[in-house]
Amino acid sequence: QDVMDIEVKPSPSRPHWYERHVQPCMAELLGSALFIFIGCLSVVEDSGGTGRLQPALAHGLALGVTVAILGDI
Repeated sequence: QDVMDIEVKPSPSRPHWYERHVQPCMAELLGSALFIFIGCLSVVEDSGGTGRLQPALAHGLALGVTVAILGDI
């Protein structure tokens, strides 16, 4: 009777194909586009005395926003 008391756990279901393939690709595309767009825009709109600081901060901010928004994908 001890053998019959074992609980059988159901196997976890596999994620949908959209979650495995499309969602990570869209996150990568959106993150890269945001990162490149903000970085290039910060260089174009460079104000005289900032030098390398402005593009570095813009890239850091873009990366932080991307991770905060898309981090759980």
